Amino acid sequence: MSSDTFVIDPSARMPGADIWFALPAGFMPVPLTGFAAVDEGPAGTERQEHSLEALATMLTGPENTQRFSELLAPVPRLTQMLVYSGVIHCAVGAHRDDEGDGGLLLSLLTIGWQETAWAPRGVMAARAAAAMTDASHVEILELPCGPSSLVEICSSPQVGRTRQELLQVVAYVPFPGARKLAILTLSTTAIHRSGHYRNLLRETARMVTFENPLPMDHGEA
Repeated sequence: MSSDTFVIDPSARMPGADIWFALPAGFMPVPLTGFAAVDEGPAGTERQEHSLEALATMLTGPENTQRFSELLAPVPRLTQMLVYSGVIHCAVGAHRDDEGDGGLLLSLLTIGWQETAWAPRGVMAARAAAAMTDASHVEILELPCGPSSLVEICSSPQVGRTRQELLQVVAYVPFPGARKLAILTLSTTAIHRSGHYRNLLRETARMVTFENPLPMDHGEA
C-alpha cells in the first residue's frame, strides 16, 4: 500500500477546471488571490498582510514570522505581475541541501497558460523549446498527457547593485485540441543543483493531466 498522501485543493473541483497536477514534497502553495489583491484602502492591505504572515509562518514557524514577513514584503507586487502574465498557480519550495552544507534551498514553481497558434501538439512543444535561444539544456518529453518539451536557462539578472545567478527550468505542455500551452516554470538561485531541479520539474510535469482524475461526486453527470 502506498504511503503517499495527496491533499485536494478546492479548485480541483471547480466547474471549468482544465488542468490538474500534484505539488512535489517541500512545496507550499502561495495564495495568489490574497497577495495580488489590488483593492485600495484598508481591506486590500489587510488581506495582503494576512497572506504574508501566513506564508512566513508556513516557511519558518511562528517564532520567525515577523522577520520573514519583512523579507517577503515585495511578494504582493511580484504576484500581481505573475497573475497579469497568465500564471494560475504559484508555490514556494524549501528543501535541505543534503549534498552540500545542509542549508536551505529555495525555489519558486509557477504554472500558467500561454496562447499560441494551432499546430500538432508535438510541433507546439518543439517550437516553444526552439524559441529559447539561450537554453543550456533542451529535451523532448513524452508525458502521460501527451508530448512536451523541457528547457533549462541560466541567467544573471541585476539585483540592486549586484548580479544574481538564476536557474530556470521550463516545461511546455500543449493542451489537447486547443491553441494554448501549459507552462511549468521552476526558478532558483541554486544553480549548482541544476540536475536535481531538472529532475524535479520533469517528474512534476509527469503528474499533469487535462482529464479530471478525481472521482465524481454523487449525483454528478
